[in-house]
This record gives sequence, C-alpha cells and structure tokens, in this order.
Amino acid sequence: MDDHYCVVDEGVRTVSSNDTTTTPDNTPGKPPPDAPGDSSAALSALLRVLGAVERAGNKLPHPFWLFAILSAFLALISWGLATADVSATDPAGGKTVAVRSLISVDGVRSMINDAITNYATFPPLGTILVVMLGVAVADRSGLLAAMLRAGVAKVPARWMTFALAFTAMVAHIASDAAYVALVPLGGLAFRAVGRSPLLGIVVAFVGVSAGYDASPLITPMDAVLSGLTTAAAHTVDPGYVVTPLSNYFFSLASSVVLAAVITLVTEKVLVKRVAALPPEPEEADGEATAKTTGDVELTLAPEERRGLRRATVALVIYLAVIVVAMIPTGSPLRGEGGSIVESPVLSGIAVVLGLLFALLGAVYGRAAGTVRGGRDIPDFMAQGMREMAPILVLFFAISQFLAYFKWTGVGQVLAIRGADLLKDLGVTGPVAFIGIVVVCTVINLAMTSGSAMWALVAPVFVPMLMLLHIPPEATQAVYRIADSCTNAITPMSAYFVMALGFLQRYRRSAGIGTLASLTLPLSVAMLVAWTLLFYVWWALGIPLGPGAPVR
Repeated sequence: MDDHYCVVDEGVRTVSSNDTTTTPDNTPGKPPPDAPGDSSAALSALLRVLGAVERAGNKLPHPFWLFAILSAFLALISWGLATADVSATDPAGGKTVAVRSLISVDGVRSMINDAITNYATFPPLGTILVVMLGVAVADRSGLLAAMLRAGVAKVPARWMTFALAFTAMVAHIASDAAYVALVPLGGLAFRAVGRSPLLGIVVAFVGVSAGYDASPLITPMDAVLSGLTTAAAHTVDPGYVVTPLSNYFFSLASSVVLAAVITLVTEKVLVKRVAALPPEPEEADGEATAKTTGDVELTLAPEERRGLRRATVALVIYLAVIVVAMIPTGSPLRGEGGSIVESPVLSGIAVVLGLLFALLGAVYGRAAGTVRGGRDIPDFMAQGMREMAPILVLFFAISQFLAYFKWTGVGQVLAIRGADLLKDLGVTGPVAFIGIVVVCTVINLAMTSGSAMWALVAPVFVPMLMLLHIPPEATQAVYRIADSCTNAITPMSAYFVMALGFLQRYRRSAGIGTLASLTLPLSVAMLVAWTLLFYVWWALGIPLGPGAPVR
C-alpha cells in the first residue's frame, strides 16, 4: 500500500504510510507471527484459511447480482417443486401450503405487476430513509464526529481502553462512517496517553466491527434488520411487526459487556503481544521519527464544545416533551387502551429518531458555525441520500427476491418441513441458536454485508423458529451476534484493509498476519461472551426490547 486514509478537520485526505512513531509498548522481544521464519503452525493455518476465504469471496458477484442469481435459481426450484406437487401443512391453521412456480403464467404476471409494489412496500426502505435523513444532518453538521472525539478526550490512561471500546459502541450510530472517524482517532488517543497507537487502532477497529450490532443507541442497522425480520415473519404471521427497538435492551447490555471484554483481553493479552513485537529497522538504528502531521485533533474547539452543550440541552428538552406528552392516558402518543408498548412513539420510532438527529444536528451546527441557515438542513439531507444510493439499489434486488420467496411458498414449506425435522430430532431453541451462530459466522467471513446476509437467511430461520414458538426478535438477536464478531478477522471486509493501512502508519512491516493476530483473540472472546450473555438472557426470560419477549 502506498497511501492510506486519515481523518483531519477538513475531511479525508491521503497520507504517506512511511510515517512511523516510537512507543513505549514497542520493545524488543519475540518476532511477530507474520515475521520471516515464524514457526507458528496455528497462525500459518489461520492465514491460509483467510487467504482461501479471500480468494473465494473475491469470486462472489456484487450482492445485487447475487440476489438476481438467487431469484433465477428460486424460479427453477419453485418450478421443480411445483411440478412434484410439494406441499406442507401449516400447524398453526391446518392449511395446506403448496409450492407455486414462478415459471408460470401467474408467476410471470406477479413478477412484472408487483415489482414496484414489492420495492415500495419493502419494510426497511422507508424506515432507513427516514432515519438517515436525520442522521445526515447530525453527520454533516459535525455533531457525530465531535461526539466521538469528546468520548475519548481527557480520559485517564487507565480507563482509555474501556472508554475507546465503549465509544466505538456509540459510534455505530454513524454506520460505516464510524470506521473512518474512530480508527485513526483510537491510535492518536492511545499515543496521547503514552501507550502504543497499535493498541488504540485495534481496540477502535474491533469495537466498531466485531461489536457492530451492539449499541447503547438506536442505529440505522436496527431499522434495516427489524424491517427484514418483519418481512420474514410475515411468512407465518402477516400481522407480525418487529420494531427497531425490538433488541434495544439486549443491545444496550451487550455494548457494556463487549466493551468490558475488549478491555480485559487487550490488557491481559494484547499489551504483551504488542510489547513482544521487535522494533522496526529505523527504531533499531535509532533513526525513528515521530509522526507529527495528518492526525485527528482530540481537543475540541470552543465552538464545538458550545455546540455539544446546546445539543445536550436540546436532547433533554426533546425527551422531556415526549415523556410529558405521554403521561395522559388519552394522549395521542399512546396506543389503544393507553398502551405505551404499542404507542405511536415506539411503532413510529424511525420518525422520532429522524427528527431527533435532525434537531440535534441543527442545534449543534448553529452553535458551531457549520449550519449557517435553514437551507443547509435540506442540503445535508440530500447529501446523505446520495450516499444511500448503493443501499437503495441493493434493496431493489433484495425486495424482489423476498417477494418471490413468499409468493412461491418455498419459504413457508421449507420453514414447516425444517421445524418438523427439528421437532423429530428433539432440537430445542438453545440448540438451534448455536446452529444459527455457527452457520452465519462462517457465511460472514465471505459476505460481510449484514443486511444482505440477513435478507438471505431470515426467510428460512425466522419462520422456522416461529413454528417452534421462538419469537422473531430472539432469532434476530442471535443473528446479530454471528453477524458481528468475525468482521474484525476477515480480509473480505474493506475496513479490515483500511485498518491495516492505519496500522502500517505506525508499523510499516505490519501485514495481514499482524492485524489478524491482534484481532483474533478479541473476536473469539467477544463471540463466546456475547453468546453466553444471550443464553443467560434467554434463561432469565428478560425482554429483548420494549414489547419484545425473548421466549
């Protein structure tokens, strides 16, 4: 790599990878796993596996074409099953469900006549667009970046690891932008307190990637996953709705637990691992130079601090208004019979969040000088929508595939037959959860798009487990665990390569093995701890979110 990206006050620019720095943790010791002559059989095997995954993954088509191919494959499968008169009996209503062929007069008419409806009514579409309108204002005004910097500024050295890891959990609100903003910031934050920037980069990267589906806040991914889960649940129950808050309680607890796991593994394992790295040639010759340019400035400017204070006040007022408005039992913000769980605030949480982010971004921007007039707000929203274009294109292909899957009845028959098989084998929910974790974890090594993978497996897993009386919210929570933890070890992720680039700014000899050897212990520990947390949650019967039972 010749150049890598770095976040600065003006935006993103390229910096030379020749920048290096000396750190207290870079002391002589054992050679790194990727160093010449290394005899670590385990790491060599890992690198061979990662290389094979990378080669296989590179042969996969773009997700848009992947779902187009799957749609064609589904058409052939539905034709074959319909010809064979394959059917199943729905245990819920005793109705016989027969497979219908897409390669038929009705099938072709459905694909043409319903294409626009399939896309326009695709559950995640409207939800994610409304949320991202507000998030775009918060992002473009500089609020999100200021929040991330404030989260690690002036943190004592002994708390830096946990503070950075938990800030990464908060950073998920910024979606993929969290990588670009927080990973270089992590290196600078650790160096500022006299620790190895390598550790800071790894902690930030793993916190964002391996903990991607855990957050103390509601994120755009909550909107996407809940919409896909709702669509999958309609195979069994057309009236079932999974809200973006359906996993909130579990995600909140997960963010704290994962930050603690990252801290423990970093301090007990990675500190020693980094300290054992041999010095770079320049360092051994006493010729190392400190990197002095291209860093993210940790200290907030006065106008940024003022913006954050005013945004905080606006947040308190906004929440207070909603709470006060919901107090009367006859409030329009309450649901039927005065229900809070089924209130418009929760069912329409996308609108509530979109307005909140837009409000906070506007308030911050006016105080910080990044929003100069009312015209800036819709301009920021338009810029955010332009960045959504790739997702909107992908959603078209996904929405058609899911509609075909439902129309043909293949999904429902597969779910019923699969549920019957699990019952015959005596497989219970906890055992099925392990199967989902294993399958999705392996798939995630090659297909790193969480929404694309869930769109692929949800139509099978969600209805199948619903027939075993397991709520869709629980299946979605298990999927989130499998979707996250291996993101930090697969070279199929563009952000893995980006993190390696930042690592090479401080250690030019760093390679895939270097980054993998630092992220693998964290990924494994997080996968184990997160899975155990879910089983404890399941055993105690704690709701996963408002109105979302775990079993």
